Amino acid sequence: MPARSAGILLYRRRGAAFEVLLVHPGGPYFATRDTGAWSIPKGEYGSDEDPLTAARREFEEELGSPAPHGHVIDLGEVRLKSGKLVRAWGAPGDLDTRTLHSNTCELEWPPRSGRTIEIPEVDRAEWFVLGEARERINPAQVALIDRLVQADGAV
Repeated sequence: MPARSAGILLYRRRGAAFEVLLVHPGGPYFATRDTGAWSIPKGEYGSDEDPLTAARREFEEELGSPAPHGHVIDLGEVRLKSGKLVRAWGAPGDLDTRTLHSNTCELEWPPRSGRTIEIPEVDRAEWFVLGEARERINPAQVALIDRLVQADGAV
């Protein structure tokens, strides 16, 4: 059974612009990667856990702020190149990205060295207009943005 993650795609309107919040993974592997490296805030969940509850937990762990608890839009599931399944919900809201405070994890670095370093799961978060978001996000997750736009009626 493939690993499963759940996440929240936060969105807002700024004047005529429709924006989504994406996060950039922390650590040395992603330090120089940008296009295609961004993601929705998400994380793995177990078979005994409600995916939306997990999505809200992961949002708070990766951003340091609670996820909005109002109306959400079910965006369904996408499969990443790795085979992992990502279930997502769109939620209207706002977040000051300067307040980012991500949890950390340990990573063996350099690979096969036996040495571990502690890295933030997310090293930055940014708001993107739709065209730029589609370029920056992991290609498999573009469908989540498209589904959000279709469900919300945003242009």
